[in-house]
Amino acid sequence: MKLNAFYKSPIFLKSVFVVSIFAIFFISAVTFKHINLLNKSATWVNHSYDVNLELERLFSYLKDSETGQRGFLITKDSTFLEPYIQAKEKIDRSFSIVKNYTKNDPAQENNLRKLQLYINKRQNYLSLTLHLSLKKGLNDKELKEKLLVGKYTMDSVRSQINTMILLEKETLKSRELSYNDTIKVTPIFIYITLLITLVLISVSYIRINRDLEKLQVSNNRLTVLNESSNLAEIVGNFGSWQLNIDTDQYTFSDNIYRLLGCEPQSFKNGQDDFLKYVHAEDRTYFEGINSKRLEKENLPSFTYRIIRKDKQLRYFRTTGRIVTNRSGQNILIGTTSDVTDEVLASLSLEQQNIELEASNKELVAFNYVASHDLQEPLRKIQTFISRLSDKEYDSLSDSGKEYITRIHSSVDRMRILIDDLLQYSRANKTEKVFEKVSLDTLLENAKFDLAQSIEEKGAMIQSEALPKMTVIPFQIQQLFINLIGNSLKYSKEKVTPKIKISCKKVTALEEDLIPKNTKDKFYKITFEDNGIGFEQEYAEKIFILFNRLHNKNEYAGTGIGLAICKKIVENHKGYIFAEGKPNEGSKFTIYLSEDC
Repeated sequence: MKLNAFYKSPIFLKSVFVVSIFAIFFISAVTFKHINLLNKSATWVNHSYDVNLELERLFSYLKDSETGQRGFLITKDSTFLEPYIQAKEKIDRSFSIVKNYTKNDPAQENNLRKLQLYINKRQNYLSLTLHLSLKKGLNDKELKEKLLVGKYTMDSVRSQINTMILLEKETLKSRELSYNDTIKVTPIFIYITLLITLVLISVSYIRINRDLEKLQVSNNRLTVLNESSNLAEIVGNFGSWQLNIDTDQYTFSDNIYRLLGCEPQSFKNGQDDFLKYVHAEDRTYFEGINSKRLEKENLPSFTYRIIRKDKQLRYFRTTGRIVTNRSGQNILIGTTSDVTDEVLASLSLEQQNIELEASNKELVAFNYVASHDLQEPLRKIQTFISRLSDKEYDSLSDSGKEYITRIHSSVDRMRILIDDLLQYSRANKTEKVFEKVSLDTLLENAKFDLAQSIEEKGAMIQSEALPKMTVIPFQIQQLFINLIGNSLKYSKEKVTPKIKISCKKVTALEEDLIPKNTKDKFYKITFEDNGIGFEQEYAEKIFILFNRLHNKNEYAGTGIGLAICKKIVENHKGYIFAEGKPNEGSKFTIYLSEDC
């Protein structure tokens, strides 16, 4: 599988090319080496021949010197000394030539030093013999001894020269053997390399031929894809374009022209012609954005107005980015979309938002004014009823007294309802100032506000340490007041209310009740009591505004308190859940985000 994938990859052709080039260089190198071996072999043959020839010439000069000596000894004719005298200079010159030939050859240099010793010794004996022959006859014992020693020395010279000639021949023979071995192996290497190269070239040809067939198929597909792209541009109401930054030449797709209401490819001057369709008020902005395109890799998305050829006003959005092609040219590619419907919808939505915001402000103002304005008549009703009760109560009939009692009850409920509405309105306000405070402090403040109810009920409140958090202090304090107050309100008769408050740090993955956002961390705060509880089926309904589970005559309340709790928790990006069991108690679980 891997081999097949490698064969199909572009790396294969590159590898074949590299191997083929390497093979050609290898063959050239082997051929060059072979030629060098031939040249070296011929050089060494000539060198050995020159050495041997010069050694023989040197020996010939010695023999000439010896012959001249003998002629002089026999005839006493100084004419015979001429070869002897000339031979000395020839011997020195020939020896220098041999010495130059044998340099860098340690064995021959050692032999040459011995030869020089023998030659010097022989020449000394020749001179000594000639000197003695002038004083003594040929039959003189001392002269005969010198002649004999000279003969032995001459034999040593001959032997040393023969040794050097033999060594030169052996060296030449070993070089010829090495050359012959190389010559034998070289054709095999060349043949194998050529064979491998031919195989690789053949495989490459097959691969290239297949690639050409695939290229033809790809070109056909590309043609279809181009048509599909053109169709997609028409359906998607956008067009594409390219700008060669190096040559400042634009290329527009056909749909760019259609978006302008023109025939495809109806103008060729790029941005200059396109700019004619840009709204006069947006041209400076358009040109400014485009002039900065080279400062960043991306052309920022921007929206501008266009006056089409048919005089229609449209909104266009353009974006792009710079890429570098394989030729090293910087190309800015981009898309231009007709976003008229989107812009008009956005403007309509923006207008609706403005109207909604104004409506919300009016609603908040109405809620605030209505709640406060209701306080004044309510206080007057309470005042007059109190005076009526103080002064005229005893003179009223039983029915009148019952009416007075009901009016008192209704006024109290109205006051509580107005206060709760104000609290809910306050929880809905957009002004939310977060501060880092201790929740323990807010809990103590809440308990202080409920001190009278706690004391009347004899309630026991047990709480764990709460953390410091960044919250809206008055809202969290109100949250605690409402939850503790709820437990006090719905406590059992003749049973001491017990409220347990606990807190721990959790993650979303650990809790089944909240969405599984793996990065989110929460503080889980629970309020658990031993009150009358409720059916679990009402766990979500109790947080709905004005929703009550009990008759107003059984338990006081407006049905707003828990709705306020839910709104406060949502303001802190948290969650609140309720659990209840009838006659066993209820449990409220709050999740406050660590980052709220």
